[in-house]
Amino acid sequence: MNEQAPLSVRVWGEWACFTRPEMKVERVSYEVMTPSAARGILEAIFWKPEFRWRVQAIHVLQPIEYISILRNEVKSRASYRAANSWVKGPNDGFFVEDDRTQRHTLALRDVGYVIQADVEPIGRGEDEHPAKYRDQFRRRVAAGQCFHRPYLGCREFAASFSEIDGSEAPIGVTKQLGRMLFDLRFDKGSEGGGTPVFFDALLEQGVLTIPPDLYDQTAVGGGS
Repeated sequence: MNEQAPLSVRVWGEWACFTRPEMKVERVSYEVMTPSAARGILEAIFWKPEFRWRVQAIHVLQPIEYISILRNEVKSRASYRAANSWVKGPNDGFFVEDDRTQRHTLALRDVGYVIQADVEPIGRGEDEHPAKYRDQFRRRVAAGQCFHRPYLGCREFAASFSEIDGSEAPIGVTKQLGRMLFDLRFDKGSEGGGTPVFFDALLEQGVLTIPPDLYDQTAVGGGS
């Protein structure tokens, strides 16, 4: 692994929801951004198949505050099979009013984080020096470039990002956060959505440190 200081990027937004997987209907956010959500933000800014992101730490810059949101949603999942049935069905289409439901989301408000991470060359990128990818990431952050708009857990909760300026200070909170989703493990030759990997999360003086051995348990991939 690279011995240099990790790359850092500041991200913030008005709302965020890093959904706890044990909640089946109503969305309830973790208190802090999850590692997989942080990786999703980094990949939105810069990604290549020749490396993967290793999130090392997440600094919480704003007090943890929740907000309850009631939203109109649909009960059915979008899929090719469902869309096909709507076209071929007797009603010739999908009528959202027949499938609408209201659900609560317990989200976070006014969030700010510093993500510290590094790149790990993989596959055909193993012959490349990590500095190549690190410099490209820095340039993209400085220019505000991204492949798609990063988001804070849910796509409708857009994230802004920038370089750090040295004034960022984590909140002085230390607490056990319980079992947190790290990522998904995809076993070689397996099919499906992968196996979730959890870890005991500790917020120490506003910093969530990711145990590095977790990356040995997972392959590239996952979700937020």
